[in-house]
Amino acid sequence: MSSMPLTRRDVIRLALAASISDGFLRGGTARAATGGADPSAAALHLLDRFIAGYSAVMNAPGMTLAIANGDRTVRTAAFGFADLQARTPVTTDQLFEIGSITKSFAALVILQLREERKLQLHDPILDYLPWLSMESPFGEITIHHLLTHSSGMPEDAPVLPGSTERRPRQAFEPGSEFHYSNWGFDVLGHLIEALDGKPWPASVTERILKPVGMSHTAASITSAVRPRLARSYVPLYEDRTYPRLGPLAPAGNLIVEAASGSIASTPADMALYMRMILDRGVIAGGRIVSEESFALFSTPHLPAPDFGAGASYGYGIAVDKLDGHVRLKHTGGMVSFMSAIHLDLDSKVAAFASINAQLGYRPNPVAEYALRLMRAGIDRTPLPALPPFDPSAKVEAASGYAGIYTAADGRRLEVGSAGDRLYLLFEGRRILLQQSEEGTFIADDPAFDRYPLVFEREPRQETATPASGAAVSDATGAPIVALAYGADWYGNSRTHAGAAASPSPELAPYEGTYYSENPWAGLVTVVQRQRRLWMGGIDPLFRIGDHLFRVGSRPSSPERAEFSEFVGGIPRLLRFDGGEFQRIGGAGA
Repeated sequence: MSSMPLTRRDVIRLALAASISDGFLRGGTARAATGGADPSAAALHLLDRFIAGYSAVMNAPGMTLAIANGDRTVRTAAFGFADLQARTPVTTDQLFEIGSITKSFAALVILQLREERKLQLHDPILDYLPWLSMESPFGEITIHHLLTHSSGMPEDAPVLPGSTERRPRQAFEPGSEFHYSNWGFDVLGHLIEALDGKPWPASVTERILKPVGMSHTAASITSAVRPRLARSYVPLYEDRTYPRLGPLAPAGNLIVEAASGSIASTPADMALYMRMILDRGVIAGGRIVSEESFALFSTPHLPAPDFGAGASYGYGIAVDKLDGHVRLKHTGGMVSFMSAIHLDLDSKVAAFASINAQLGYRPNPVAEYALRLMRAGIDRTPLPALPPFDPSAKVEAASGYAGIYTAADGRRLEVGSAGDRLYLLFEGRRILLQQSEEGTFIADDPAFDRYPLVFEREPRQETATPASGAAVSDATGAPIVALAYGADWYGNSRTHAGAAASPSPELAPYEGTYYSENPWAGLVTVVQRQRRLWMGGIDPLFRIGDHLFRVGSRPSSPERAEFSEFVGGIPRLLRFDGGEFQRIGGAGA
């Protein structure tokens, strides 16, 4: 265990925002349209400072921003670059893909159709789409279940699977729990088409975009709108973890027309959308939905922990409280865009932010800080201080991870801490670890860039899974007992290296690297560790059938990985997440 002062390199990296922010704003100066006396100039200055610092440490090429209240669009702005190589600034006229924020639009269309008595929310979806190919052994799926992500269906299964063998399968009783499902909203898009007599993009255009005044928004992402889109980016290397400030590459064309995430918009148009929601569906000359429908839209129907502690899900949007105020929020992640929308229904202020890159996070901190600054002006309270630019740089109880970890063959890894920073000491190098989620870290070093480093905790309680009999553990806050990296397992003083399990010959054929040309899918590496298969070194696989595995520790997870097309005893194809992956090499290749 080591305790060390920060090096000059660490200080430079952690203070990067302060040294780059002016350049970020000069490169793509914030271009704003501000009305009235709120927010104050001091509030806007703080927000711009935060956006510049946040964008620098998070490696965001560019960003668009919209702030609104119930009366008007308060501000639209653009920051950074739409084209990194040409150093072309982002403008507020450019389209950014809003991803799953589209789901709130779909929910509003469904509620309109309900008002027109074309559907009932608690009717089975098969009453309307009898052709829908799926297996639902745990109960009928209703429109309400689809709107609330409680159908029990997988996240990204195809609506048209192509064969009965590929039909998506339900994993739990509908309505009993939350499991995010793009499949569900893709189905709702087909429902809208069936009842409205026109495709989803045309329906949402006529029913939402035109009435709200969103004349610059595209209801679908096609080659036709490509010239209006900001250029966007993805990590240069798809076969390894992405550290902050890693190299980027331009993204290719994408065509999306599904109701799960097809909209691209400008900040001015998103401000109009937020104003409509803050006014509970009211627009000039009428309403988008009735007060009753808006109440259904914004009701917290069931807990949705994916959206944070205490969050629930309404219809197409999450619901929680921020500083005691009711907040609606959602995020959107596309192949090469990331977005966030936050709406304070009590103070009637809202913010939207979108970034032209997909780097594994969403700009929630920007939208949330904008809300707090706006509320301070309304409440006449002191402006909130600048939040941390990159919360992942701070590790709670970092010293608890520190120690010596040893593999069965004698290899050792040393982890040290300094305050709230964590380091990996390896061959004379001290590598700052970046936290991607609790207990999971990324090392920006060539020796450890293929997989995340995962700290394992001592199990506190175990529950047998119905399908496989395997145990899953709730180990939050328990002592750390091991460190895992890909196929490697290192025990500490609590579980010495002798606790390492020898590889299972039965699982060995599945180990390998599988690749899909689908831009949503990319590359998947399957490794074996402690006699279990892991996808990407972090997601466990539990056998539930012949070459069929459940993905994830949660017993009710509907996500499946299926290996097939065996040649010489080795699978050449992996079906996962609605895609097909061809084997391209062994584990670690």
